[in-house]
Amino acid sequence: MQNEDALQVNALSYGYKGASRQIIQGLHLTVRQGSRFGLFGPNGAGKTTLMSLMTGLLPYTNGSIQLFGKEVKANNGFVKNTIGFVPQDFSFYEELSPAENMEFFGAWYGLNGRQVKEATAKLLKVMGLSQVADKPLKEFSGGMKRRVNLAIGVMNQPRVLFLDEPTVGVDVQSRNAIVEFLKAINENGTTLVYTSHQLLEAEDLCTEVALIDGGTIISQGTLNELKAQHGQDGLEGLFLQLTGRAYRD
Repeated sequence: MQNEDALQVNALSYGYKGASRQIIQGLHLTVRQGSRFGLFGPNGAGKTTLMSLMTGLLPYTNGSIQLFGKEVKANNGFVKNTIGFVPQDFSFYEELSPAENMEFFGAWYGLNGRQVKEATAKLLKVMGLSQVADKPLKEFSGGMKRRVNLAIGVMNQPRVLFLDEPTVGVDVQSRNAIVEFLKAINENGTTLVYTSHQLLEAEDLCTEVALIDGGTIISQGTLNELKAQHGQDGLEGLFLQLTGRAYRD
């Protein structure tokens, strides 16, 4: 059902070993299926840590994270087959070509040879990379690498796609192509969980947002609801009002 929750995070806390405080503190969060959900906050607020916990990359012991009703930490296989993740750092081998990378990661996802071949051809065409499918990635521009990163993250046609700064450092054309692709897969049923410092891009992409600061969610709702509630006409003004204007390291 479209109204089903894709993600439910309840009373989640997490701290890195040796740290003086927990970076995630009693956090609650709901992401509805089919939404384009944006997670925003200042540096050090806990965004990337929360993303890593929700995708199963970091283990948690305090609290609950449920993906379509299944506890993430107890259902590794289900999580692997259900989500895609596009990290801020490039997650591929630069000495290999896009086609070779996609063959490797497709096998990791559990796709068979035919599925890998079909997904590679389709995604590289969509990303405008068919002509360079066999060239080493170390020769690519930043925007081209971002598009390969995204193609790898959606090879398994995920029900939920997590995106951590998916357009950082790219040109306007690549950013536009990536955002339009994300909207298209969302229309076909993929829930997006996205974080970025590109607030104008985020305002165009996201239908629902949550602001995180100090390891907890300080506000959540549709963008229009939150702008009206706080008397702001844009995400940047809303962000500054709720998280302050002071420098964050």
